[in-house]
Amino acid sequence: MLIVLSGTIGAGKTSLTSILSEHLGTKAFYEPVGDNPVLPLFYSNPQQYGFLLQMYFLDKRFKSMKQAQSDDNNILDRSIYEDALFTDLNHELGRITDEETDVYHHILDNMMEELPFAAKKKRPDLLVHISVSLDTQLKRIRQRGRDYEQIENDDSLLDYYKLLHDKYEKWYEDYNASPKMIIDGDIFDFMNSREDAYRVVQMIDDALILMGNLPEDFEGKPLDQILEV
Repeated sequence: MLIVLSGTIGAGKTSLTSILSEHLGTKAFYEPVGDNPVLPLFYSNPQQYGFLLQMYFLDKRFKSMKQAQSDDNNILDRSIYEDALFTDLNHELGRITDEETDVYHHILDNMMEELPFAAKKKRPDLLVHISVSLDTQLKRIRQRGRDYEQIENDDSLLDYYKLLHDKYEKWYEDYNASPKMIIDGDIFDFMNSREDAYRVVQMIDDALILMGNLPEDFEGKPLDQILEV
């Protein structure tokens, strides 16, 4: 079973990935953020480091996708399927040139052609998309406290987050690599509410059972042993 999560910056993907991986007994693959040497550079100078950042992420996501597809039980907090969304947005904002964008898409296309042959699992079993309002997104970005992500430190970030938020809606509509489901992160505050976390996990369990990825009597690791909220 391979599950991939998606959602804008600050949606709560890492938190939900951690909960689900323990509950389902799967290995978790996390987006390289904390140890990413390019990300702070990008936020300080997007025009100079936009292309480098996207190539860094593309390389890491391709590697994680291959590793995750090589086993039967894995979950990724962000996958290669949404990588181009960020590149195209930065191209639209003038942070990545036409030539750099063409190179990126050529490499991405080659990777996507190779991916089905790189491991025994050909595609994800389920995409779990976390949808949040811009207000919730900004609140969670403030809560996790990365200085280079704060709109108070860079006025242009608010416009970037707004554009990214809007583009994710169409991206989810167009996604067709696997079955998909959406979690409303405004209604279900699984990061701060134990009750909401229970409900979200049960929704995902039900979807996996319906698709035949879990037995009907599946219980998994009790959330009381996982949740800290």
